[in-house]
Amino acid sequence: MYSVPYIQMFKENNARQGFVEQDEFARMAAEAHLDGLWMRALLEVAYTYGWRRGEMLGLQVRQVDLYARTIRLDPGTTKNGEGREVMMTPEVEELLRAAVAKKKPNDSVFTREGDEPIKDFRGAWRNLCVRAGTGRWECRKCGVTLTGTKCECSGVRKYVGLIPHDFRRSAAKAARRAGVPESVIMAMGGWKTPSMFRRYAIVSSADQRAAVELIVRERTEKTLSPRSAPQPRSRPLRRKAGDANCPISHSK
Repeated sequence: MYSVPYIQMFKENNARQGFVEQDEFARMAAEAHLDGLWMRALLEVAYTYGWRRGEMLGLQVRQVDLYARTIRLDPGTTKNGEGREVMMTPEVEELLRAAVAKKKPNDSVFTREGDEPIKDFRGAWRNLCVRAGTGRWECRKCGVTLTGTKCECSGVRKYVGLIPHDFRRSAAKAARRAGVPESVIMAMGGWKTPSMFRRYAIVSSADQRAAVELIVRERTEKTLSPRSAPQPRSRPLRRKAGDANCPISHSK
């Protein structure tokens, strides 16, 4: 008889748990002008479609079709290797129209002044989040919130708050809340399998309301059901001596 060896599977750990809500996004969008048009446009695309950072930074002018109002990600440029195409919202169209103006087809969409392609924007992102209140600087040593670069305890600062990947989860959550089917959200954001999408634990508020309504309805029906109502206890029938059905013998 053969024994099957036990193979321990690695536990899937989805450590990314941040979300950006609509009011937080509005504050970030209002502060983005200090960094330039590229940051404002990048925020809008990220919050609308949930694309990965590399997918957005690699976007070229030729992939933006202003006539058809579409953005196309070429096959091989995405994490799953598949191409994607999405329709632009009016906000995305307005921002990208300004971002690609006077650029050549192979130029980058997101550029700083002088058409310098954006490659790393971690510093700008963190400063933006701190200004908008979606992030903060914290002392690595004592944990207090800092406004400068160093703490009184001589500790240096670290960033705590939203990261660009949180917009990917937030875009999916907003789409679910708007009633967009899961299959469409997956195609738009590039989730290849339902299991990958569900690792993000995205549940729409409408789904939650429907679930609560079902629970309340089930409990209400059980409470009002005649079978579930407590029945009055019947008192045992007391028989008199001499009754033929009385089990007590009265022999002399």
